[in-house]
Amino acid sequence: MTDSPYVSRRHLLTGAAALPLASALPFGAGAVSPMLGAALPPYRRFLLGSFEVTTLLSGTRTVPNPHEIFGLNVSDEEFAEVSEANFIPADAAQFFFTPTLVNTGNELILFDTGNDPAGITAALDAAGYSEARVDRVVITHMHGDHIGGLYSEVPTFANAAYTTGSAEMNHWDSTGDENFEAKIRPLREEFDLVEDGGEVVPGITAMAAFGHTPGHMAFHIESEGERLLLGADFANHYVWSLAHPDWEVAYDADKAQAAETRRRLLDMLAADRVPFIGYHMPFPALGYVAARDDGYTYVPASYQMMIER
Repeated sequence: MTDSPYVSRRHLLTGAAALPLASALPFGAGAVSPMLGAALPPYRRFLLGSFEVTTLLSGTRTVPNPHEIFGLNVSDEEFAEVSEANFIPADAAQFFFTPTLVNTGNELILFDTGNDPAGITAALDAAGYSEARVDRVVITHMHGDHIGGLYSEVPTFANAAYTTGSAEMNHWDSTGDENFEAKIRPLREEFDLVEDGGEVVPGITAMAAFGHTPGHMAFHIESEGERLLLGADFANHYVWSLAHPDWEVAYDADKAQAAETRRRLLDMLAADRVPFIGYHMPFPALGYVAARDDGYTYVPASYQMMIER
């Protein structure tokens, strides 16, 4: 017997030889294991100072013909060339929908709600929460994939307060939009409205990021000197939007303003080396931005948030 944590190959072989043959074989040897299918863990949790941040995968789907959505102002050839250079197909994209939870220690705050109540509640359950535990829901903007989980005959988050940007609410309030009427209108009078620079709670500040929608908001989160940008949809794809901020995106209401917002926020993220969560970035949707030539590069987070400071 040795105190060494290592076992030699000879020891393994001689030990196995001393056992009956049946004991040396793993249980069920020879049986074919079933295919389980592709899968993604539905949440990622990390610490930011004294805050706890959890990204939630409320849904994902494959979308065909992404050049009909991204890079509307570039040729098919350029779109295909950029896609190939980044090892992604030009004829399909994988969309991710990533609400985010921030536990400040005083409030559990959910940013956006996914496409439907079932998706967000399943992600919350997987992460160890329930919709009843959410104290506040913050809506970055009012596209259907951000407000879809908010309401269905009854509020999904029965114990929550609600916050959104005043410019965003004022815009959608008079449009007659079907999603707004179904998901926001029943809760309209319960919303607190914030302006650019307004504080949601201590450590969480609203930032105007207009263009994708008229009142689209990002949120700056800071705790014990550690910072994070919750960017929502200011950049919708890590290559076709973030790396090429001047490429037009079909879903952007004001394409020129959206491009200006992208460059402003990307400049800040790259210069300050601040991590960000992008609602449609590849899950777990957490990464960094590096400046490159006239554009930017997305750097997915690896273990940075695991290291104790």
